[in-house]
Amino acid sequence: MSLVIGVLTFILVLTSIFLVMIVLMQRAKTDGGIGAAMAGGATESAFGAETNNVLSGATIKAAIVFFVLSFGLFLANIHQAKSRAAEEASLPTVTAPATTSAAPAPALDVPLTTQPAAPQSGEAKP
Repeated sequence: MSLVIGVLTFILVLTSIFLVMIVLMQRAKTDGGIGAAMAGGATESAFGAETNNVLSGATIKAAIVFFVLSFGLFLANIHQAKSRAAEEASLPTVTAPATTSAAPAPALDVPLTTQPAAPQSGEAKP
């Protein structure tokens, strides 16, 4: 399934680039702008006087392909996510064995309270 999603994504990218280029090649209503700069005259000589109709038709078809591919990829990704979740749910879970008794904490040799040592008979008191 991952391979199909990759191929469809590549086709979607190519369709997107084609759609952008075909929109930029169209002439504006005022007959100027970037449409004339992006080979507007060359498309007219290649397609004849019906250039606007050809480019408009190509734009519509490319837009349809773009939206169908986008929706198809959306559904494919949802299907892939659900199948992954189903696989993870069907795998047996491994649990650690429960311990019956906890080990006692080690005893400290240091007394909790410290008392000053009693002075010895040979020492002077401060």
